[in-house]
Amino acid sequence: MGLLESVMKHAQETRVPLDDLLVFHQLARSLTSSFDLDSILRTIIDHMESFIEADMWTLLMLEESSQELYYAIAAGGEEASLHDLRVKVGEGVAGWVAQNGETLIVPETEKDNRLEDVPAPNPRKVRSVIAMPLRGRKGVIGVIEILNPRADQLTDYTIAFLHILADHAAIAIENARDVSRIQQLTIADDATKLYNVRHLYEVLGQELDRGARYGIPVSLAFLDLDRFKLVNDVHGHLVGSELLARTGARLKELARPDDMCFRYGGDEFVVLMPETDAETAATEARRMHRDLMATQFEMKNGLVLTVSASVGLACYPRDGDSLHSIIGAADARMYTVKTGGRGQVCAD
Repeated sequence: MGLLESVMKHAQETRVPLDDLLVFHQLARSLTSSFDLDSILRTIIDHMESFIEADMWTLLMLEESSQELYYAIAAGGEEASLHDLRVKVGEGVAGWVAQNGETLIVPETEKDNRLEDVPAPNPRKVRSVIAMPLRGRKGVIGVIEILNPRADQLTDYTIAFLHILADHAAIAIENARDVSRIQQLTIADDATKLYNVRHLYEVLGQELDRGARYGIPVSLAFLDLDRFKLVNDVHGHLVGSELLARTGARLKELARPDDMCFRYGGDEFVVLMPETDAETAATEARRMHRDLMATQFEMKNGLVLTVSASVGLACYPRDGDSLHSIIGAADARMYTVKTGGRGQVCAD
């Protein structure tokens, strides 16, 4: 008899507890009312926690590029201690579930070596576990682990009910990811995958409003690649497009974690530096500019190219208090560099 059939049989033989139906109903409503992934993950854990008693509940998400699971959210334990932990597919309880796409139940009466790889809800030891896959359209996207559940709750009915909750959770997670991808397409530049100029205006406007409210500076570096037309003329537009994409990716690598990189248009780029004053911004812009010009880009055809850039810097509140005044000041300083020999940074 399958798990879903167990629930149906249980429902026919005895009435499904109203509390359980409410958990399911509330979860379904909560998951369909938001497309925010963090909110959805918290909702899943909260409802799992209310349905089954245990020492700890964790939800791991699969990172496709590395084929590793990371702890996205937890309840009942030290969530912060799990933040940097990774579980390879195939290793431990969660890794086995991700690899096989099947639920794994280890009761207290059994010994399983895979339990040794499960982070314990300190100071308790992991004695038993329920681990179930979150199955998406193309395979497993995550794993739910319930550590040290009450022994009397390890019934076919409980497991079947958890599977139904997990199925709804997987659908909600995939929907949130789909919405995020669509939103990303509207704010990203096709060629470089950096943010586009429309998103620059939106974010810069928000940062200026925040700066005016709290007295926080914000700086902006405007980069124009020098004589880039020669790349297209000599090597063709395919190489030119590839070099633009690689330049954008390199800028993103060189920028600080809180900085944002945009393609302004053509061969022009912008690096937005929130909460950064003019002096710090000048130091950072010169560092990025130096490292960018020292980068050797190896093209797909084997050609190795470098780029030169002219950079203008502007800062709020020093150079204005509006979107157009900040961009205009940075653009004007960039042209000062262009007319003065190129390949430099103008900060004032």
